[in-house]
Amino acid sequence: MNWDRIEGNWKQLSGNLREQWGKLTDDRIHIINGKREQLEGALQELYGLSKDEANRQIDEFAKSLHQTKD
Repeated sequence: MNWDRIEGNWKQLSGNLREQWGKLTDDRIHIINGKREQLEGALQELYGLSKDEANRQIDEFAKSLHQTKD
């Protein structure tokens, strides 16, 4: 699933996000509001990930949605 579609379906994907990254709270998901850079920063902060690793995990998340949603 491309990021534009993820951003457009952000509220519907909140459960998938919490399943993937359990430290993301509803408030944090609401604040991120589909912005990839915001998600990247949150993952770096909450999980101590490097920027590259956060991006890799986000890419994998998007690919997994593509496999299940498209």
